Amino acid sequence: MAAGFTAGMLAGTAGLAPLAAVAAQAKDDNVTDPAPFCAMAMQLTARSLEKLPDTAAARAAILAHIAELEGAIRTSSIFVQQYAGSPVKLVVLPEYLFTSYPGRISIPDFAARVGFAADGPEYAALGKLAEKLGVHLAGNAYETDAAFPGFYFQTSFIVAPDSKVVLRYRRLLSMFAPSPHDVWEAYLDKYGIEGVFPVARTEIGNLAAIASEEILYPEIARALALRGAEVFCHSSSEIGSPLATNKDIAKQARAFENLAYVVSANTAGISGTAMPLASADGNSQVIDWKGRILAQSGDGETFTAFAGIDLASLRKARRTPAMTNYLARQRPQLFAAAYAAAAEPFRGPDGMMQGGKPTIPDRDHFLRAQEEVIARLDKAGII
Repeated sequence: MAAGFTAGMLAGTAGLAPLAAVAAQAKDDNVTDPAPFCAMAMQLTARSLEKLPDTAAARAAILAHIAELEGAIRTSSIFVQQYAGSPVKLVVLPEYLFTSYPGRISIPDFAARVGFAADGPEYAALGKLAEKLGVHLAGNAYETDAAFPGFYFQTSFIVAPDSKVVLRYRRLLSMFAPSPHDVWEAYLDKYGIEGVFPVARTEIGNLAAIASEEILYPEIARALALRGAEVFCHSSSEIGSPLATNKDIAKQARAFENLAYVVSANTAGISGTAMPLASADGNSQVIDWKGRILAQSGDGETFTAFAGIDLASLRKARRTPAMTNYLARQRPQLFAAAYAAAAEPFRGPDGMMQGGKPTIPDRDHFLRAQEEVIARLDKAGII
């Protein structure tokens, strides 16, 4: 199934049925515009667990960290409602808040030490937190999957106020982490394309997730927008600066080109490492569908990146013929052949499959793979 699906996508002929089904479902649902609400990007310090003695200590630290969030989010939400007049219904947490990044730890060792299982205690704790607070809680963690033993995937999640995980997006483009594309046929066989580009249709709108530097790649946001996404929950850990960074520019571009909101939560530094604390700190933002920054945090731990979400105006703009309706003016089939023709030199699917089975690489695999792509691009005359 997966091989045929992939070939069809390159030809620009397959994959249309799922999108049509999504659109039909949205029409049949007769979704009404949500009541006014606020979204809040919590800028919090990520905690590295690398200095803890064992897995048990790491797991206990993660659960303790999740429990600590209740007071901070509840108090911040009260201030936001007092200030803005609308309740907080969406809270976005930073990238890898509970663990930091793996560094040189092997993939299976890091997965065993800190990987969240879909039915594990970490998601149960996050579900209880979302339920207590009455919010949709978006965040990011490293996640294990029984279908791919020894692997982890960097996963952006959304937990609904009923405590259920309503969205699980596995990061597709990463410099040093496995991607679903690395085990593509097996991944599609298990989850389908809906599991690659998920959109959660909720009472506060159609929510999607983008992980970290993936905000720099327009194709990911566009693929989610084409499935109905209205709000991109962006968990990140990045350099903050008074100058416009690449990610800052990209956040605004992804918003206006898709007529979608971006709620971007950055870390307030990463503790427990030799790296200076504030190296990934500041600039959490809420950006509206016109690409305007509605709120932006300075540095340090703060809730000050919050703003109202006006989905009624967004939906009206998406349905209005205009030069600024960039989503309706897009022509995906126009570019399908160009993408297909250029695909060969780039990194292809199933790079971590051997003999039909997922195979865990060493840490140096990621640099070697990029070096090979660069060499092929050079040979093809692209660079």
